[in-house]
Order: sequence, then structure tokens, then C-alpha cells
Amino acid sequence: MAGPGGGPSRRSHTKSRKGCKTCKKRHIRCDETFPQCRNCTKHQVRCDYLDSPSANAPESPKSPQQANLLWTAEIEATISIWQQTDEFPFPELRVYPQPLWRAYSKSELRLVHHLSSITNEMFRSQTSRLTTWTDLMPKFLSVAASHPFVMHSILAFSASHLAWISQSSDTRNLAFHHGSIALKGLHEAIANFSKANSDAVLASSLLLAWQATEWRGWASLVTGTKTVISAMQPWKHESLFADYIIEQGAIPNQNYMNPAGSIVTPDVRRDQLATIQLIQSSLQRISPYLTQYEQEGKWVEQLKAHIEKLRISNPPQGSQEQFQQLYYLRKWLFWVPISLLAARRGDVIVLLVLAHFYATALALEPMFSSIGAAFCANLSLPPLEEIIRIVGTLQSTQSYSQPTQAVVLMMDFPRDQASSYHARRDWLLQQDEQLEPTHQASYALDTLNLEFESQIAQCSYGASLSPAFAPSPLSYVPSGVVSGQTSPYLEVPRSMDGFGGGNVYVSSPLESPAVAPMAYAQDEHVYSFNMPMGYPSGFVATPAVWT
Repeated sequence: MAGPGGGPSRRSHTKSRKGCKTCKKRHIRCDETFPQCRNCTKHQVRCDYLDSPSANAPESPKSPQQANLLWTAEIEATISIWQQTDEFPFPELRVYPQPLWRAYSKSELRLVHHLSSITNEMFRSQTSRLTTWTDLMPKFLSVAASHPFVMHSILAFSASHLAWISQSSDTRNLAFHHGSIALKGLHEAIANFSKANSDAVLASSLLLAWQATEWRGWASLVTGTKTVISAMQPWKHESLFADYIIEQGAIPNQNYMNPAGSIVTPDVRRDQLATIQLIQSSLQRISPYLTQYEQEGKWVEQLKAHIEKLRISNPPQGSQEQFQQLYYLRKWLFWVPISLLAARRGDVIVLLVLAHFYATALALEPMFSSIGAAFCANLSLPPLEEIIRIVGTLQSTQSYSQPTQAVVLMMDFPRDQASSYHARRDWLLQQDEQLEPTHQASYALDTLNLEFESQIAQCSYGASLSPAFAPSPLSYVPSGVVSGQTSPYLEVPRSMDGFGGGNVYVSSPLESPAVAPMAYAQDEHVYSFNMPMGYPSGFVATPAVWT
């Protein structure tokens, strides 16, 4: 049938009236994706779906299109009161100035509540200094009061943790959404950098770097953080992050944007294997004391399996390869401590386990020189030193329990690694002082991809793997390196297919002539303990206050 004017007939189509208001105003078709449609994600604008009753209602397993934020009746009641009174539920954190809470949706307040409840519990039990991030969270929230892009950085960080717990790809998409808005705001703030917004730029850079799932984005953010800290030196004592800035000033400069690696000689590899053997011996030594500590024992077994894979793998060389090999350990450094400390407050065995996690990161640092100490080691040193201080205090008392005696005896490895790391860092600082000043790299935000829609569309998460562990689909292959099939260990798999056994080779894109690839039987249960409630990778189901 001819159309109007004798032209071709118009193709029949269905018309939906459920699209978001932003798409309607722009006269474009809305894909109606909750909790944020793809068009709004692409253009980094707020989608009114986030304010709809269906988006704010507690998530249900029967609603796969909604992000799983682990709602409970108690949390829902707390946030409802929060919305009505505009009073922050955790006054002990002393967040000042406070954001205008009424401006945020119910789901956004849920994300703030998640991190705040964890932080509040750590402060109450005086264990915040034993973690890598909770001590800074109240300051992040204070800065977010006047800088919305910092709040989006916080929301992305919270959503990434909830995605790790729930294995929800929709929750991971929510993290991408808030991360994309945060990146856009950070970019604009850098263009207008000043003393007034320097704390906000630093806070957002840190939060986004902690969430980075691919090397180039992480390297750009870390490089930018160093640039910001350097620029803040004249007013560092006026900053909320003065202690952090002073601490980072004792870290040697390094170019994190260089993808090339160095050839690992047989002598260097021999030293690396000796370090790995030392880590394995130390972990094996504490294992007999964990028979009554189920979750702690399982986490130590995971760490042992991870170290064993490093031993039988080719030595990591380029920055991207090193990033991928250390990705699991880095993720654990953020989330394992808060889980174990919540379950057993003040238990010396928990302190021993965490000390070995942190000490392992310090011991491995020389093997991963291309990404430097900034990736894991610098995060691990402060909480490890706090654990060493606590154990030293216990040791100085006239009488202490048998478990405490055992912990004191087995703290040699963590103490030695902290001391060795300090010595390496001091030596590098001396070398920096002897060299002529080098040009400080720019923030390099152009290397970051703000089009997170393509990431969300390309990611295909397996049912058995947390989407928070999946690396970004953005990839970078150094020139001269042929992109091909890589090890399921070096590139975190998005599916568990083919992960169930058989001999596979752990090889790297940059093959080392020093060590031939070795075969091993891959165990599909290495990173999964069939935990209840669907918690991935052995994550401990924490008390209600944590969810």
C-alpha cells in the first residue's frame, strides 16, 4: 500500500510510552534499560528511571533488569527515615559538611549507606586503619558535599563492591554508569584546577583508580594523582588529605604509562622464584593454626593457589600483563579485610592472616616493576604497619594467650617484608634525588574512554564469575605483540567455560626466553568455595549491618 504522497509504505512498528523523559525530549527511541537507559549512559546525563518507584523499590531475584543492591527490610526502613529527615544515619563518622541527601534517589542513598555502614563498623571496632580505604571514606563524603562528581565516584565504588558480592551484571552496569559521570566531572574539574577543587580532584582520582579494570585507565589515573599531589604541595597542610599527601611524597616517581617491559634474565627469575617460595613457606606455616577458622583458612588457600600460579607462569613483563596477573590480589586487598574483620573483631588470628595478605603484596612488588609499587604495595604498607604495631603492643604485655604467642612467632615474614620494602623505597628515593628533575607527565585523561555504553554492551559475564572481577573490554596491545589466545589466568575469564580441568599452559603475550611455559592442571574450584547466598570467590556473608 502506498504511503502519503504516493511514496513507499511506512514499516509498521510498535510504539512504547514507557521510555525515559530525556529520550522523549530528544525525540529518540529509548531502550528502556533499568536503572539507566543506554542513551543517558552514553551522554553522561541523569536518567529519570533512577527516580521511578520501580527503580527505588527493593530488588527482587525476579527482576533481573534491576541492579541487585542487597536490600533488606531494615535497610529500606533506615533509608526511608533518612529521606524524610535528611539526617545521615552514621553521625559517628563526622562527615562535615554533609551532602544535601534529599537530592539523591533511594538507590543512590543505598549505595552511600553500603560503604558508610562498613566504614562505621570499622571505626566502632577501631579497625579502620587495618583496611586500605575505610579511613578515608568520611573525608570523601565531606568533599562530595560540594562536588557531585566525587559522589558519583563513591557510588561507583559502592556498586562495584555490591556487584562483586551479588554477581549481578546489572549492578556492575550501575557502577559503570556512575563511573562515567564521575570521569566526565573529573575531566571538567581538571580543566579548571585550583586550590578550591584540588581535594575533589584528588578524591575522585583515587576512587576511580581503585576501581580500574584495565591497565591504561589505571595508569592514567595514577599518573594524574601524582600530578595533583605535586601541584598541591604549596597548600598541602590545608587539605583534608594532608596526611595522605605527605605519605605519598615519600614514594619514588615512576612512569606508569610505558607498556614495554624488561627481559627477565635467569638470575632475576631465580630471585623471583626464591621470593615466591618464601611466600609459600610462610603461608604454609600459618595454615595449621586456621583449622578452627573456616573463612580465614579458605582465603589463605586462595592466596596460596594464586601464588602457585605465579610460580608456574612465565614471569610477568609488560605493564598490561603485570596488571592482569596482580588483579585478583589487588581486589582482595580492598574487600577481604572488611569481611574478616567484621566476622571476628579483634581476633589475633585474623590480624595474622591479613598481615600475610599485605606482606605478600610487598614481597611481590619487585616482580611487577612496570606498574610499580602504586598498584598493590603502597596500599598494603600502612595497614600492615598498624598490624605490626598492635602485635608488638600485645607482645609487650606481661601475659598473653597461646594464640597471641603463636601470632607473635609467625609475624617474622610480615615484619621482614615491611622492613625490606622501606629499604627499597628509600634507595629509590635517593636515586631520584641524584637525577635531574624530569618532566612531570600530564594527567593524560585522553587515554580514558568515557563511552561506557560500549563497555556495558560488550561485556558478557559468566554465571559463575563476579562481573566486578571481569577486566574492562577496553584492551591495549603493545606494538610488536601479536594479539592471540591468552591464558585464562592472565586474562580474567568472563565465562567459566573451559575452566574445568585439563592441562593448559600459562603463557604470556611477551614470552620470556629465560623460562619455558609450564603446564598445570587448572582447578575450577581454586577461586570458588560454593559459598552460601551466591557469594562469589569465597566472599564471606557478613552481618546485616554490612549489607
